[in-house]
Amino acid sequence: MCVGRNAAADPRTNGWFTTFSGQYARIYTNDAMQSAGSSLTAWSNGSQTQAAPAYCGVQDVYSSANWIYVRSTGLASYTMGPWQHGNFPNLPVNQKNLFRFPRTVTVPVTNSSTGLGQIGIFVDGVEMFNSCDAFYWNGSSDVSGAGSGYWNRDAYVNEGATFDPGYAHQQNTGTYHYHANPIGLRYLLGDHVTYDAAAKTFSESTTAPTQHSPLLGWVSDGCPIYGPYGYSNATNPASGIRRMISGYVIRNGQYGTSNLTANGRTTIPAWAVRLGAPSANQAGPAVSSSYPLGRYMEDNDYLGDHGFVQGVDFDLDEFNGRWCVTPEFPTGIYAYFVAIASNGVPVYPYNIGRGYYGSPTGSAVSSIGETVVTNFAGGPSAAPVMQTPHYGNGLVTLTWSAVEGGSYELDASTNLTNWSALRTNIAATQIAASNYDSAPDLAAKYYRARRIALAAYDGDGSGPLAVAPGGNAARSSSVTVSITLPSSPPWPPANAPISSVTLAGTITGSSISYATQGTVVATFNIPANAPTGSQNIVVTFGSPGPPPYTVTFTID
Repeated sequence: MCVGRNAAADPRTNGWFTTFSGQYARIYTNDAMQSAGSSLTAWSNGSQTQAAPAYCGVQDVYSSANWIYVRSTGLASYTMGPWQHGNFPNLPVNQKNLFRFPRTVTVPVTNSSTGLGQIGIFVDGVEMFNSCDAFYWNGSSDVSGAGSGYWNRDAYVNEGATFDPGYAHQQNTGTYHYHANPIGLRYLLGDHVTYDAAAKTFSESTTAPTQHSPLLGWVSDGCPIYGPYGYSNATNPASGIRRMISGYVIRNGQYGTSNLTANGRTTIPAWAVRLGAPSANQAGPAVSSSYPLGRYMEDNDYLGDHGFVQGVDFDLDEFNGRWCVTPEFPTGIYAYFVAIASNGVPVYPYNIGRGYYGSPTGSAVSSIGETVVTNFAGGPSAAPVMQTPHYGNGLVTLTWSAVEGGSYELDASTNLTNWSALRTNIAATQIAASNYDSAPDLAAKYYRARRIALAAYDGDGSGPLAVAPGGNAARSSSVTVSITLPSSPPWPPANAPISSVTLAGTITGSSISYATQGTVVATFNIPANAPTGSQNIVVTFGSPGPPPYTVTFTID
């Protein structure tokens, strides 16, 4: 898991929820499946098809001096769905999304409004959408094209019934996304949310909050977003914890707002004017049961425009954020906060306001066009991590992190040089695998686990950087190397068992394949402290087999 609250670490690169990056994404398509806990890892409704399993959320994180890049499937780590009890027409699919956002926030002279589609990314890799549902009033009816008129429909009010228990849904391209309070993610991060294991639903805890909400994601202007709980005094971490109060209220005549029910939708609020609302005035429909108060974003007004003071009467400005200290940023940062009512119900403007605080220079990109550092390589690129062995009843039990769909080999050695296989074809149980040594030598024995096969999955086509021997790769990167063996000694037949593939003496290869005679493929996760310059890759076949093969490779 790449999540922590260490202020010394950079949360832009280290604050991602990656615990389940090696686990298949799953959905419930109806209430019966949800009740039984019977989920799918592949699905289709004829329009959105996930033919092969895809892994959950964040798969890779990269960074440069100016940008953070996050590659994600866009699929949540909790089981998604069902939507409208199985009657919703859309299903989620792997988005193969590469999103970047700036390290530094630039505050513009004139703030810009959020558009449709992705405006940020949450730490579980799910996309952030704005508060619109893509419809607006054109003078006679609600039509598609939010942002083109005065009265833009509120997504939570109009589409909330289509959200799943995690408060997300997907449109016709299968993009799973949050418009409001990402309650399923907040539960996984430990943010004052209760999970009902029987009903498989989430709800706001009824107890008093005791800790600052966790970092939930990043908006395209480079500002972070937190859950709904922050410090009572924005700049004093010792001031206590409470729910952040939105600066918006419904326009019902209270707090100096216009009473839209009595006066009609004839004017738009000042915040919409500041964000460049169309110059031609367009009255909205009269408030009625068909067009209830709250249906449109412009049915809300900002208290700061009516003499009320941020930090005294409410917490969050018109962008739904504030300048404050947080556990990750003890010296201060501008941050957005999720807005909920005292009963836990999402309230306008939900995640961020209709406009950005900073310049939204971040966006989805098709590729990375600069030199970057690999901060995290997960999913199928993740190497096994062994837990502390457990000894009992004459057995040493070994457990390690795994990738769902992976098959593993458990090896043992007495000298860390010569390894022998204890067990092979050990199937992963989602993100873990285990086996045992029935004849341990407790005086001196070492163990390792390595992945030897991986079932077909729906990837993004990028994978680790692919290079050949004689090529090079940087520290803190993940590389897949296609190794052409020297001609002497003679090559073993294809699919001969391989004992190990190592780089620079200590970097163990994973996802090793010898499907083609004379060519070994292996993936290396190169640590930040790896030796640089020309290094040896040593390929050792199982016993009996030829002597080890050695080729060279350069680490930058």
